[in-house]
Amino acid sequence: MLKRSITTNAVVLTLFALVTAGTLAVTQITTKEPIERAIRKAEARALLEIIPLDRHSNDLLVDTYPIPKSYWNQLGLKQGGDINLAREEDGTITAVIIPSVTYEGYGGPISLLVGVNRDGTVAGVRVTEHTETPGLGDKIEIKKSDWITTFNGKSLQNPPAAQWEVQKDGGAFDQFSGATITPRAIVNQVQSVLEFVISHKESLFSAPVSKRAVEVEQPEAETRTQEQ
Repeated sequence: MLKRSITTNAVVLTLFALVTAGTLAVTQITTKEPIERAIRKAEARALLEIIPLDRHSNDLLVDTYPIPKSYWNQLGLKQGGDINLAREEDGTITAVIIPSVTYEGYGGPISLLVGVNRDGTVAGVRVTEHTETPGLGDKIEIKKSDWITTFNGKSLQNPPAAQWEVQKDGGAFDQFSGATITPRAIVNQVQSVLEFVISHKESLFSAPVSKRAVEVEQPEAETRTQEQ
């Protein structure tokens, strides 16, 4: 009797495990595409906030340049990443968008996208992920405050290097009332990204069109030809 009970329980548990695994697999398959679409939409929105459509003619999401591993540490990237390239009709790169992470935030790491124009000025900055204090440090989000837009048009010459600090430290950038650590971390990281771009300007602004971008463009070109 005991042996039969154990066998029955084992069969039931096995069937339960199989059903659960099957349900999870189906859920993953059915939700994967919507999740990927949502992520792509969020990424595209952030990129276009930095470099609007009227400033480029390519797809920012697919025209990318992989960051060499030797530069990951400088940008605070532990898993690497891609630089998004903005091009004119003739292929000239007018700006780049660099992913970066600072670990000097009050609540933990802060992930950024920093757009830099060919002339070395900041095209825009957006925070993509953080755990800063609500009501204080979260003012780095564009939906909470326009503070992040104060970087627009800035460069390593404007303000001078010594002024790339928050005002409390004698610099040119505002801090938040009751929160200095968070804006200080952002200012330092944006400056680091600008230094990275200036140091590698020649290679960044002469990067070839990515293979993925070419694959996307070819079907679009064929469609336009057929329509004509």
